[in-house]
Amino acid sequence: MSRKITFLTLFLWLTAVTFPVFAQQKADTTYTFRFVPQKDMFYVPWNGNDMELARLLECIESNKTDILDGKLPLYVDGYCNSLNGEKENLAIAKIRSNRVKSELIIRAEIKEENFITRNHATEGDFVTVRLTMPVKETAATDAEAEARRKAEAERLEAEKRAEQERLAEEQRKAEEARLAAEKAEAEKAAQQNTLADMPSETKITNDYHLSLRANLLRWATLTPDLGLEWRICPSWGIAVNGSWTSWTWSDKDRRYALLEVAPEVRYYMGEKKAWYLGAMFKAGQFNYKLSETGKQGDLMGGGITAGYQLRLNKALDLDFNLGLGYLNADYEKYEVIDGVRVRRGNETKDWWGPLNAGVTLVWKLF
Repeated sequence: MSRKITFLTLFLWLTAVTFPVFAQQKADTTYTFRFVPQKDMFYVPWNGNDMELARLLECIESNKTDILDGKLPLYVDGYCNSLNGEKENLAIAKIRSNRVKSELIIRAEIKEENFITRNHATEGDFVTVRLTMPVKETAATDAEAEARRKAEAERLEAEKRAEQERLAEEQRKAEEARLAAEKAEAEKAAQQNTLADMPSETKITNDYHLSLRANLLRWATLTPDLGLEWRICPSWGIAVNGSWTSWTWSDKDRRYALLEVAPEVRYYMGEKKAWYLGAMFKAGQFNYKLSETGKQGDLMGGGITAGYQLRLNKALDLDFNLGLGYLNADYEKYEVIDGVRVRRGNETKDWWGPLNAGVTLVWKLF
């Protein structure tokens, strides 16, 4: 009986000595915040971060005095391994750690010196905050700790599978978008090639070129006519046409001579840039003797022009145009007597109306 009493007394004494030792042991409490791979933004509502943050803030509030006094530091570890190099991973891990600390500084009203920070280019895409806290109750059994570790491992594995599936889906969508873009580009190139081969004005004129012009109506009246046009941009062009002829018949008693220069500025309109309006100036000299009395003198005037260019092929257009405005002719009248011109007076005439009309062949030089 005395032995039993002695054994019981010894057991109680050992329990009294050992229990405070276990009670004073410290255990790590870890809080994990998840991040999107390759990103550094801290999304609080994402992937359980809000619940983890609420638990951490509650723990900080319960131990705030010790934390602010420096007795209970917060160990912050940032992780990143979703980028190519160690330097890039460490840079992202650092930014993630700072974002989590900023959130805690604002919400829990603690300071930067209350943290001990380390960053790692390994393991995953998360940040852990760890507090080494005194255990107020008997430590959990090994079986319980193992169960918790197993549950955490299963959760991490499930998250990893979900993340892999998400990345695979994003890669599939990106590949589909790339193939669609390549198909659209091929269709666009085919359409452009088709338009380039069509001898029609359906293709929009958007080039800059120098063209040689010949008014076929003037040539039909045996009046050679040539000109140049420079398209300085799709909407504006500068043109100049010149005509010259000199004909005599009936032993030089009849004469038709003309020298004329007409510069013009044009503005092309519409989607196809085929219609245009212009401003024209005209100056020249003439000598007409189609009856007994001839007329020789100068002409000058100007007005507005309008027209339409019909595309024939890559190099040729057909330009239909009409000019209206004012023309002044200052000339002297004469007769030819025995081969000698005899002056019969001067006249001046003003003309309002059509100044010129043309069906002009346009050849793009370059």
